[in-house]
Amino acid sequence: MSMRNPTAKWSRDFNQPVSIITKSANVLRDLDILAPMAVQGLARVAMSITSLDRDLARTMEPRTSTPGRRLDAVRALSGAGVPVAVLTSPMIPALNDHEMEAILEAAADAGATPASYILLRLSLEIADLFGEWLREHYPDRAERALSLVRQTREGALYRSDFATRMKWACVYAELLRSRFRLAIKRLGMDRRTWDMDCSRFRVPDAPVKQLSLF
Repeated sequence: MSMRNPTAKWSRDFNQPVSIITKSANVLRDLDILAPMAVQGLARVAMSITSLDRDLARTMEPRTSTPGRRLDAVRALSGAGVPVAVLTSPMIPALNDHEMEAILEAAADAGATPASYILLRLSLEIADLFGEWLREHYPDRAERALSLVRQTREGALYRSDFATRMKWACVYAELLRSRFRLAIKRLGMDRRTWDMDCSRFRVPDAPVKQLSLF
C-alpha cells in the first residue's frame, strides 16, 4: 500500500473538494495535504467507529485500525483544523447498539462534530453470511440479533424496495433513533457545518483537448 493517497494529492493540486470516509488511522498520512485544504473549505473526513470494545472491533472489522487509534486520528485531524464526523455504523442489534452513546461521547471528546448512524442492512447474500458469522462468534446473541433485525423489516432480514430500504418502523428502531437524537443534541453534534467550497476547482490541463460532454 502506498504511503500516500493519490486522490488527496490530485484534489490538492486542482482544488477539488474531497470528503473521505474511512475506518483507518492511516488517513493521517495525508494530514499535511488535508489540513491546508480544510482551511480553504476543501476537505473533510468521516471516521467510522462501530465499537469501543477492542475485542469486538477486531472480530467485526479485522485488519482495520483499533478503536483507540481511530479516536486518536479524529483528535489529530480536528486539532489540525480538518472537520471530522463520526459514523456509528452499522448499529447491530444485540451486539454493539448498547455502545451508541459511549461512541458518540468519545468521538465528541476527540473533536468530531457531525454524527450519523445506520441500522444494520443485510442485502442479498450478506444476510446468510452474517447469520453464519453471528452463530460462529456470538452464538448466545445470534438469534436475538436476527430477531431484532427482522422486526425492523416487517419480518424479513432485508427489504430491497428503494423507498423503504433505509426506513425502519418498529419499537426497537424508534428507540434507537430517539437515543441517537438525544445524544447528539446533548453533545452539540446536531449542528452540521460541512459546506464545501466548490468555486475553487480548476480543470486539469489535458495533454489532448477533449470535447465537452454537454
